[in-house]
Amino acid sequence: MRTYLRKINDITQEELAERLSVSRQTISKWEMNQAYPEIPKLIEIGNIFH
Repeated sequence: MRTYLRKINDITQEELAERLSVSRQTISKWEMNQAYPEIPKLIEIGNIFH
């Protein structure tokens, strides 16, 4: 996951982490391609960003 959608929607890593019930560090790892979200989290991300 890249930061683009999060930034254009003015959502911080902390806010996104809360909405997805994960840690801010998890969001950071996803954005730096050090880890990848599970399919259910990808669906939630898609719903958040339409």
